[in-house]
Amino acid sequence: MTRRRTAAAAALLALLLPLPLAAAGTAAAADTPSAAERSRSAIELPRPTGPFAVGREDLHLVDRSRTDPWAGSGPRELMVTMRYPARRDTGSPARYLTPEEARLLLVDRGLDQAVPVETLAGTASAARTGARPLAGRHPLAVLSPGFTVHRATLTALAEDLASRGYVVAAVDHAYESVGTAFPGGRVLTCLACDKAQETGMRAVSDNRARDVSFLLDRLTGPHPAWRHAGLIDPGRIAMAGHSIGGASAIAAMAADPRIRAGVNMDGGNATPVPATGLGGRPFLLLGAQQRGPGGNASWDRDWPLLDGWKRWITFDGSGHFTFSDFPAIGEQLGLNDPETPLPGARSVELTRRYVGAFLDRHLRGQSRPVLDGPSADAPEVRFHTP
Repeated sequence: MTRRRTAAAAALLALLLPLPLAAAGTAAAADTPSAAERSRSAIELPRPTGPFAVGREDLHLVDRSRTDPWAGSGPRELMVTMRYPARRDTGSPARYLTPEEARLLLVDRGLDQAVPVETLAGTASAARTGARPLAGRHPLAVLSPGFTVHRATLTALAEDLASRGYVVAAVDHAYESVGTAFPGGRVLTCLACDKAQETGMRAVSDNRARDVSFLLDRLTGPHPAWRHAGLIDPGRIAMAGHSIGGASAIAAMAADPRIRAGVNMDGGNATPVPATGLGGRPFLLLGAQQRGPGGNASWDRDWPLLDGWKRWITFDGSGHFTFSDFPAIGEQLGLNDPETPLPGARSVELTRRYVGAFLDRHLRGQSRPVLDGPSADAPEVRFHTP
């Protein structure tokens, strides 16, 4: 989605963002919410469904081999939130957003006079900073958010995967959100929002693919940047993304054979599937109601080129942000969108169910019949076979 949002998309964002976005926290300075923030937060993301507690740690990564494509100078930088299976009763509550990130997001949505920054910044989630990790080797899921929005928007999914035994790396790509905190007191804003109108959105997804390859180098290479990198099984890596982050999953798989499986959650394929396919690797198209066959030209174009296991699934009553945390937060505040009536808690439940089943099947080799066709307990879910 470009900076020139449609009127419908803008209305949806304004409806859903007077509230704490979903948890993930960011950079450098204080990761623990203040008592004031906790006391003013009336929002809590759905609890993870897995047996493990969730640990969280933020990483700042600098790729000195690349000049940032949006700033035109300086190295490419990433902020990454790592989540992992952890021991219970260790660590401290994690911050959702820094106050400045929250403020910029509210300003961008025209809600800065209506919503206290502390409410947004203090959203509650399950992850705990500094929690002791559980021993073992776990599959890695990389998550990439939609254009202009913070990596926090995928927190409900990330925490659930971590609670079920995955390591999860949620990435903020520099200058592609309305505000992301970096070390040194810097908060980078969305330079890409204007420049992508000139370059086209493929430049965004192709650059993100390079970001993800660099991330994998720093997580699984000989001198890893993360102190708990030993938790990651480098032979079991997948990528999922929302909106342009989903298109980036295709770009990343085309460029990097280490990524064994991919998920696009309602993103137009700005980077097309190569004519030669993805080397037989599995891919899931998970979309809003309007993303069925004929609803998006890029999905129609690329479906025949997906040459491995594949599914095309949509949810009735859903919209573009169904696969993020926004609907669950809006539901708690009574701010529901009549054009996307799928309840917020159900949106989270179904997104977790189908993304989790896909990863279980292709990174763990576990049977997941829910992926084989319609289920009686999920009448909102449509399987498409163009």
